[in-house]
Amino acid sequence: MAEQEPQTADGDDDAEKRRRRRRLAEVFGDVLPETTSDERGGEAGGDREAWYRENRPPHHGG
Repeated sequence: MAEQEPQTADGDDDAEKRRRRRRLAEVFGDVLPETTSDERGGEAGGDREAWYRENRPPHHGG
C-alpha cells in the first residue's frame, strides 16, 4: 500500500480535492448531485403514499 504525503497547506488540500472530483467525474460522469435531498428540503406538495394507493393491485383490498 502506498503512503500518502501529508498535506502542508490548504491550497494543496484544495488542489487534491479538485483533482479527485475531476477523476471521479471522468470515471462515473456527473451523476451525483452536490446536495442530498435532506439538505435541499422537502418537495412541494403531496401525500407521499398517494402513488402507492393509486397503484395498489385489486387483490390487496382497499
